[in-house]
Amino acid sequence: MEEGKRMVTVSALQFSCTDDISTNLATAETLVGAAHQKGANIILIQKKLMSHFVSCGHSLCNILCMVFVFLRMQKLAKELGVVIPVSFFEEANNARYNSVAVIDADGTDPGLYRKSHIPDEGLDSRDHRRRVMQGHAGANVVPLIVSNRIGKEIIQTEHGKSEITFYGNSFIAGPTGEIILIADDKEETVLVAQFDLDQIKSKRVFRDRRPDLYKVLLTLDGSKPTL
Repeated sequence: MEEGKRMVTVSALQFSCTDDISTNLATAETLVGAAHQKGANIILIQKKLMSHFVSCGHSLCNILCMVFVFLRMQKLAKELGVVIPVSFFEEANNARYNSVAVIDADGTDPGLYRKSHIPDEGLDSRDHRRRVMQGHAGANVVPLIVSNRIGKEIIQTEHGKSEITFYGNSFIAGPTGEIILIADDKEETVLVAQFDLDQIKSKRVFRDRRPDLYKVLLTLDGSKPTL
């Protein structure tokens, strides 16, 4: 790292999953190790490591599996000194969320994010998805890391069994939305890229932001909110 610069090295992992949690965790741990060897500080694993994509529900078994995954990733993050976001399906009272817990480099859990906009995973939305995410990177002037699984899986839905093919195409975009690295739709991949946080900060201009205009989004009918 150059003197006086705040550098961060990020990684996106891409691999196929089986219906065996131990196999999936072993693959994830191997690829996290490979990313760490390449200097990565933040390593993004694709969502849902427990088994094939559709959850077995919010049973006690499922909860214990999620805890098992989290503890393994927590141990790995602390051993390697890297940040690892871990995704899971969360239930809070009657609400359900597609969530991610961020495990810090010392093994602590600094926060939880609940996904706001969930696409239909059964569609080949790779181009649409990529354009939208590149827009997010450019609009906010931040690097963006996308990790997506590959392979074919048989999933159980309310209408019976069906097959889904995951299209991979994991990528890392720069702070102006440019694609820096991208994987294909078939190969197990470890993408790694480095960014200068101070340089990115110097390009970020939010002087014209009007957060007061966002308050209307918090209402149900678009009317002026009561202060």
